[in-house]
Amino acid sequence: MILKASLREYLSYYTDKRLVTIFMLGISSGFPWVLIGSVMSAWLKDEGLSRSMIGLFGIVFAAYTVNFLWSPLLDRIKLPVLGKLLGQRRSWIALCQVITAGAALAMSTIVLKEQLFLAALLCFVIALASATHDIAIDAFRIDSLPEDESEKATAAAAMATSGWWTGYALLGAMPFFLADLPNFDWPYIYIILAGIMLMLLLVTLFAKEPESIREVVQAQLEQDYQNKLAKLAPGTISRLSAWLAVTLVEPFRSFFRKNGVKTALALLAFVFLFKIGESFLARMSIVFYKEVGFSNSQIAQYSKLGTGVITIIFAFLGSIFNHRYGIVKGLFISGIAMAASNLMFSWIAIAGPKEHLYALAIVVDGFTQAWSLVAMVAFISMLCDRAFSATHYALLASLSSLGRTVLSSYSGVVIDDWFAGNWALFFALTAVMVTPSLAFLYLIRHKLYAIENAYHGREATTK
Repeated sequence: MILKASLREYLSYYTDKRLVTIFMLGISSGFPWVLIGSVMSAWLKDEGLSRSMIGLFGIVFAAYTVNFLWSPLLDRIKLPVLGKLLGQRRSWIALCQVITAGAALAMSTIVLKEQLFLAALLCFVIALASATHDIAIDAFRIDSLPEDESEKATAAAAMATSGWWTGYALLGAMPFFLADLPNFDWPYIYIILAGIMLMLLLVTLFAKEPESIREVVQAQLEQDYQNKLAKLAPGTISRLSAWLAVTLVEPFRSFFRKNGVKTALALLAFVFLFKIGESFLARMSIVFYKEVGFSNSQIAQYSKLGTGVITIIFAFLGSIFNHRYGIVKGLFISGIAMAASNLMFSWIAIAGPKEHLYALAIVVDGFTQAWSLVAMVAFISMLCDRAFSATHYALLASLSSLGRTVLSSYSGVVIDDWFAGNWALFFALTAVMVTPSLAFLYLIRHKLYAIENAYHGREATTK
């Protein structure tokens, strides 16, 4: 499947101001992972906590796996005051950014070893706020591009991916550089991180709320439900029941009606399986680097700055490939690359802290991260009904992150109890975990090609 748009025309999409805003909001989406992910893992490691405890601390990321449960509220509820000032999407984003900054500031006041429960609670608050504002940010991105501009979907996915990695990796490198300097401890670093989050709030305040017919569609659906329920219940009850039906039932009914039950279940299964192996690796990567013998500055240089730059470069290259040859092929390539990049870390575990191997692993891993994220973001976006963009994207993204959060929380137990600290075997296992999703992707490829062509308004041409 080859699109007719020239490379020059495709690159011109990136001058669209809406895509620049998507990039900036992507930074805000990725940055909270620094607060509760890599920085917290490093702090816990420096305090002498076990790998199992560090892994279990990742349970707070469960908020990302279940945020679809409250995502319908972001499609339907307007926040008082903020909703009128900023609009539906931006008001939710701004509120969650303020909560995240406040929790990060509170983190700077605790004594970690003595207040582990409070630290975990604050991490959960950040995860909850971040998972909620991710719902609004993803919906903002989808709503920003009308259906007649679907050709810009891969470019928007690349900007969202690049923004996320700018927040997570490029900004995330700074704490590790600071940690190796005198007079900079982790609590003080959290004060700086809270300040960065407040600066990202400015982007939300100056962004333009996207236009949408969401309210019109939802109002019509609500009226239809009310008409059906009026014969069964009094006016107030029927109105409440209709509101609840449109808010909680219709988004899921719409997804299954649009794709068919069998295809919808197949799509959900694939999204869940795709990144499990990579998720296990990501949760323990900082612990692995420290145990192998890399310093905080080396981690900042390679895992943060290096990965961030490489990922951003490959995100744009991946978006061009996906635009020209299709998202499904992009998913195949990124899945194979995921297995290869995980084996690179097994090599490092055997060879020891050799910088040239670290640099090579970062290049391969950056390629993997970029192509998989761009392909997956674009793939999930094309499955969304714009009347329920927040709910649909959150449902699919939650499944995608389920392995990364709940299952990967036991990654420390796996390395300790199953492999007795053998990192090489652990990373080999994460490579093998990629294969089921690739097999599943191959089996449902024809369904995916049909969905992709329908999304772009074309007849299927891919064999």
